[in-house]
Amino acid sequence: MQCTMPTERIPCDPRHPSPEALAKAASLLRSGQLVAFPTETVYGLGAPAFDATAVARIFTAKRRPPNNPLIVHIAETDWIERVAVDIPPMAYRLVEAFFPGPLTLILRKHPQVPANVTAGGTTVGVRLPAHPIAQGLIQAVGVPLAAPSANRFTEVSPTTADHVLKSLGGRIAAVLDGGPCSVGIESAVLDMTTTPPTLWRAGILAQTTLEAVAGCRFQSPSGAATAPSPGQFPRHYAPRARIELLPFGDRVRIEERLAVYQAQGCRPGAMVLSDVTAGVGTVIIYLPQDVAAYARRLYAAFHELDAQLVDVIVVEQVPEGTAWDGLRDRLRRAAAPPPVDISEETP
Repeated sequence: MQCTMPTERIPCDPRHPSPEALAKAASLLRSGQLVAFPTETVYGLGAPAFDATAVARIFTAKRRPPNNPLIVHIAETDWIERVAVDIPPMAYRLVEAFFPGPLTLILRKHPQVPANVTAGGTTVGVRLPAHPIAQGLIQAVGVPLAAPSANRFTEVSPTTADHVLKSLGGRIAAVLDGGPCSVGIESAVLDMTTTPPTLWRAGILAQTTLEAVAGCRFQSPSGAATAPSPGQFPRHYAPRARIELLPFGDRVRIEERLAVYQAQGCRPGAMVLSDVTAGVGTVIIYLPQDVAAYARRLYAAFHELDAQLVDVIVVEQVPEGTAWDGLRDRLRRAAAPPPVDISEETP
């Protein structure tokens, strides 16, 4: 454990990031400490991307397995050539259209990117976050930051500084508190080293939107011993409580399942889009039927229900359609059972 002191909360206005706050966080990062910071998607846990020793601390703090690669965050579009080589023209078109924003491109890695950033692979995920604090912090450090989500492995991603402190308090040096994230789920991850490109992880940017700019259809991932993208483990983004997914619009079945859990003496919770009612003691969170608003609310709702100490969360599945693919993926992985061999001490 590299941090035994309480994690410092550094307030920072996202509209006008304080140079003093950014300089303080940047100094910690340059000294090899870990700092969490807001992006438009979720809070990231940063270390200088070219410092293999600091990057290794990310895996220790998160208890993240070493075969799960990290995403490298840059501050300007032309920084992409500091971390990647042999960049195809299609990638530059996507960069022009979607950087800064919630898109990660997998490219051939530059030799100076350490092996532990890429899980020993020859590719690297790169993105430019659309958040003034993230951009300002990376500029202040002067090098790209390797940064997964700032939570323990498989747990719910953080969209506020409080979520970070709940998961990693005492394990990292500081968190830049820039308020809630505006997107709320992780970036889409598109592999530009395959033909056609492979969409490893869906995000808030719909696949059809990305394909329109790329000028081609994408392929789905195939099995790989070590995937080039994060977010590929069966269980991910998961709250403490068990999740039961039920079909979209099936209000009757949702209410029946909640009644069963109450009769069994459980404390149930629910996350629904339909007008569901339940008995006293059931905690119901009604989610918006707009994709962007649902994404902003999803992880916060998981955190809230865990804080309410519910035993099980009945979740109404999202509607069909490619716009909801990223959210459907997050719900499916959050509902997956934990592996029997996972250890609290796994790095």
